[in-house]
Amino acid sequence: MTDGAAPMVVITGMSGSGKSLALNALEDLGYYCVDNLPGGLLAGLVAETRSRPERYPRVAIGIDARTGDDGLERLVGLLDGLPHPSEFRLLFLEAQTAVIARRFSETRRRHPLADVGGLETAIADERRLLAPLRERADWIIDTSETNIHQLRRQVLRQVGQGDFGGIQTLVLESFGFKNGVPLDVDFVFDARCLPNPHWIAELRPRTGLDSEVRDWLESHDRVEAFHDDVLGFIQRWLPALAEDQRSLLTIAIGCTGGQHRSVYLVDRMATAMAANARRVIVSHRELER
Repeated sequence: MTDGAAPMVVITGMSGSGKSLALNALEDLGYYCVDNLPGGLLAGLVAETRSRPERYPRVAIGIDARTGDDGLERLVGLLDGLPHPSEFRLLFLEAQTAVIARRFSETRRRHPLADVGGLETAIADERRLLAPLRERADWIIDTSETNIHQLRRQVLRQVGQGDFGGIQTLVLESFGFKNGVPLDVDFVFDARCLPNPHWIAELRPRTGLDSEVRDWLESHDRVEAFHDDVLGFIQRWLPALAEDQRSLLTIAIGCTGGQHRSVYLVDRMATAMAANARRVIVSHRELER
């Protein structure tokens, strides 16, 4: 491995387990991502990216059963024959058979191995084909009970951890308490104590991203004080949290429905935090449903 080069991350696993979402998460972390790479092209890609580290400082590659038996065998052979085992890190995503079958049924997508036999047969065949890669995985994530936001955070935490010094990525998420508190977050702030635009007829159908709602909220001193206190808390404690070997910090702000107050606060704080040259990922859970 080229001195100082970051390990190349290979993402593989079961079809329908969330590999594309995992690649998207790493792309947000600054990785150069390639999806559905034929196994036979891996050696060439490695040579290309390692010869130009300034252009490809971090690389993530998606490889799955679509590459075929021979491609998977080449990948296994390459991993086993590396002079520097740390050159690659392998993330394997999986899910229960019933969950994968339901996901394919809901999306009406065709399983890549469904040429012969039914869906459950194809899933079983794929699990068998990928077993050698699962045995060599550095991380295994079961996405059976995981939504897209939770998977994103798991990938950023596990794969992104240690890539950089200190906290480099902030995830700011708005949500509605009526739909439950998000799992796998570091801090939760409750904005239900603030004036609620829901009770203003002309503002009710709008969101915290609309200027009318923003102007109304900013006319209240309590909203300004809440924003300043939460933002100040985050900025004050980021250095101490970074000393805990974190590369990712997830902050959730909730209101009753996740439409007005929490959306406004997350959007405004994201702008302030991005000005400090940090990577900020914004998620408005209820608006994205």
